[in-house]
Amino acid sequence: MVFFSALALFLMVADTRFKVTQPLRAVVATVLNPVERVLRTPVDAWELASDYLMGLQDARSAESKARLELAKQAERASRVEQLLQENTRLRALLELRGALKVRSLTAEVLYDAPDPYSRKVIIDRGNRDGLVVASPVINEVGVLGQVTRVYPYSAEVTLLTDKEAAIPVLNARTQARSAAFGNSAGAGLELRFMAGNADVQVGDVLSTSGVDGIYPAGVPVAKVVSVDRRVDTGFARIALAPLAEPDSVRHVLVLEPTGIQMPPRPEPEPETLVTKPAKKGLRK
Repeated sequence: MVFFSALALFLMVADTRFKVTQPLRAVVATVLNPVERVLRTPVDAWELASDYLMGLQDARSAESKARLELAKQAERASRVEQLLQENTRLRALLELRGALKVRSLTAEVLYDAPDPYSRKVIIDRGNRDGLVVASPVINEVGVLGQVTRVYPYSAEVTLLTDKEAAIPVLNARTQARSAAFGNSAGAGLELRFMAGNADVQVGDVLSTSGVDGIYPAGVPVAKVVSVDRRVDTGFARIALAPLAEPDSVRHVLVLEPTGIQMPPRPEPEPETLVTKPAKKGLRK
């Protein structure tokens, strides 16, 4: 033991001082290197598989976060697009409000009326806001309808497409006045009691005539989409499409009926009896 201890101490000192075992270490390392590589292969494979699985999990987690962020951005983008469209409609409403010569009030559509057989909506304005029955309701495109019932905090608006709705219109091309009525299907309007040879063409734009004391003149109403000139009857069947889409509207403008601002009609003067002097007979 003393011998080998002395030999080990001698070899350590010799290796430190004179690098005696350096060539031997190089030979042993060269010989054992393939063996070390073979023995380390399972360890390297396990570490590689572990890194792959962890990287795959991280990639899936990052993909999930990216998809969630993309969904949030898409939601924000849709909201921005909706706000831009709403802003455009509101600007158009404000411009229309400035062009109108009647008093107006902005309102928001709350919901459709519960009656499934009619075309009516409920707005968030009522008696407390000064609304009256028969007030016209429009948006930036044209006429939507008119107020038919007023409550303290809301009002009911009958749309032009309702089967009981009617509005006097003026053909912008021919300047001919007529009346548009909601059809029974509740999907459009029609011109009734029009002669078969009436000058009405597809594409004609109809606006309010302003002679009813309710709607101001010149507000767009509808466009002619079909003209059926029947031979068996003396009338033509004319279908109209409303310019204002009631199903997609949210903000509206409620106008004061023009009849309120008109001066009262003069009362008829009582008829005065005119007496004619009797003819005097000729004396001979």
